[in-house]
Amino acid sequence: MTTPKPSNVLILLSDEQDARALGCAGHPWVHTPHLDALAAKGTRFTNAFTPSPICVPARASLATGRWVHQDARYWDNAMGYDGAVRGWCHDLKDAGHRVESIGKLHYRNGECDTGFTRQQRSMHLAGGVGQVWGSVRDPLPDAPRASHLFDKLGAGTSPYNVFDTACAQDAAAWLTERAQAPDDKPWVLFVGFVAPHFPLVVPQRFLDAIDIDALPLPALHPDRGYRRHPWVQRHADFSNADAELGTDARRRLALACYYALVSFLDEQIGTVLQALDASGMGASTRVVFSSDHGDNQGSRGMWNKSTLYREATNVPLIVSGPGVPRGHVCSTHTNLVDIAPTVLTATGLPVPAGLPGRDLVALAAEPDDEQRPGFSEYHAVGSPGAAYMLRQGPWAYHHYVGFAPELFDVHADPDQHHDLAADPAHADVLQRMASLLAQTLDPEQVDRRAKDDQNALVARAGGRDKALQTGPQGATPAPPA
Repeated sequence: MTTPKPSNVLILLSDEQDARALGCAGHPWVHTPHLDALAAKGTRFTNAFTPSPICVPARASLATGRWVHQDARYWDNAMGYDGAVRGWCHDLKDAGHRVESIGKLHYRNGECDTGFTRQQRSMHLAGGVGQVWGSVRDPLPDAPRASHLFDKLGAGTSPYNVFDTACAQDAAAWLTERAQAPDDKPWVLFVGFVAPHFPLVVPQRFLDAIDIDALPLPALHPDRGYRRHPWVQRHADFSNADAELGTDARRRLALACYYALVSFLDEQIGTVLQALDASGMGASTRVVFSSDHGDNQGSRGMWNKSTLYREATNVPLIVSGPGVPRGHVCSTHTNLVDIAPTVLTATGLPVPAGLPGRDLVALAAEPDDEQRPGFSEYHAVGSPGAAYMLRQGPWAYHHYVGFAPELFDVHADPDQHHDLAADPAHADVLQRMASLLAQTLDPEQVDRRAKDDQNALVARAGGRDKALQTGPQGATPAPPA
């Protein structure tokens, strides 16, 4: 196979999008013609995972190419990426490449040197301060906390909708400008959208495409007899968004808005991809589309992210462009940490030693390999102890510090309805997966390191009581237009 010459890279990142929320993935309610077309021109990875099912740590790992528990240690939504750990943007900038961003990054702020040569319409932690109250985990507070997920719900136009539309237009203009004034080295553009992140508010015309009354209710609701895993129940006790939602009619409306927001997102991505084609740079540009994490979508009575289940950890991932197999679907376990070597390889730069990821283009060209481990970890809001997800072959293993594990056969049970961890017939699998996790990290030691770092942050904030009052009560506000 001939190695293609260095190419530009366009990264398109949504926020909180489940891997199955794509038309090309067979979703019955989501309409994504532009992303479907992108997948037809490239490779869609069905088993792609987030490094952590919450915004800020996932994005820090994407930036550095390192796991959360490695030297990055951006554990939660109060610890925004600040460039202290070098990432692929630094390598590109140092080599003289144009590497720019438009839209949501969710780093500490725009002043830190995170490697971009320019940031446009950037969205970061408001005031550089994230959810400090979520860092209070040692121990986790007993008092429940309102989620504010559904303070706004239904048809309308939110500031996030306006922001995403503006980001798409800015990106289209940027591509037009690059075509008119070409660089002598490949460029990288990162475009960060907010949809389908809450608030679940979307223009009416996208909701009109969905028969809301026909939507099935989320599976495994505790009101219908399902018993949550104790770690998940403790999380729900801390912040029970589903109880705030209240009725089945509102649950269906929330699902419809989520699906409609994905269709809204697809329209914005279409604006960017059409500009790329019109620029004449499509043949020399690799496009990477993904999301920072998924969303529970009411399954198990859970909304938002912050669990290890497939809905929250499995993200969409599509790569297209020169050298990428066309119309291919790959089941190899992949991760957002694979984006770092993918970008560096595409632009002709060496990949630093020690990064856990691999070039996605190379993985797409190889036979599918579900034995390659899939991994995610959680050390953030609402968690009494660390949680780790490990995938290999048909198995999904969930390790909870201080709680019993979970084990699912995702080939036979893709929606993870049946926990096999207590089944003696699967004791050997459980032990093998636990041993595989132990080869990656010490679960208890990493949990302790995370809590020590968070306790230090809480102390700097003035102690537990003050920390519990520090940070945003809802989503990060969109920057002014």
